[in-house]
Amino acid sequence: MAEERTSNYIKLCDEWAEKFLQMEKKELMNRLPELKEEDGYLKITHFGVPFGIRLDNGRIDRLDGRAKANTTEMLNIYTLLGYVKENAFFMDKWVPFADLRNARPFGPAYKIGVTDVFAATFSGHAKELENAFEKLNGLRLPLGDVGYQIDAFSCEPMQFYFWDCDDEFEAQANILFDYSATDFNHVESAVSTAEMGVRRLAELAGLPLKGKVFGMS
Repeated sequence: MAEERTSNYIKLCDEWAEKFLQMEKKELMNRLPELKEEDGYLKITHFGVPFGIRLDNGRIDRLDGRAKANTTEMLNIYTLLGYVKENAFFMDKWVPFADLRNARPFGPAYKIGVTDVFAATFSGHAKELENAFEKLNGLRLPLGDVGYQIDAFSCEPMQFYFWDCDDEFEAQANILFDYSATDFNHVESAVSTAEMGVRRLAELAGLPLKGKVFGMS
């Protein structure tokens, strides 16, 4: 079953690569000024990692030489390109996932697969989490035991908050989105984007993910 799901995600990436070839690139770059055309790519950064969408075949390469782009990363990028609205703009209106447009049906799965995983992974590891945010040049926020703002994409900053466990309470976590997030991407992609953020933080902290991870990659 897991192999079948992975195969479906790969097929979806192939379909998006074909869609990309039909997109008007100058219009895309107007909507997403962070896109840069260089070396046969449209380049973009996702949680601190450089990626390039190939102009000749629509495939996405990870450009730091460390690994291949995984399906979660690729689909987050493809859907950003495919769903960004004309005149989308950052609103500076921070909300939890459930308060994004049309997000409530996905709320329970989001909690289990994203914020619960975030809390469990970093329980007892607040210092490692703080170091991971610093590696992403995060902006420290005055809330939680560890609170930082980092960019999923330049157009999509996110705020991550973590409260570590103590003698009475388990670790807790929350992630806030700008209300404009669903003007830049599909609401379901807000889930996979947040999941990718937690994955990237765990990777930078050198910690294994804990909990019921979605796992598109």
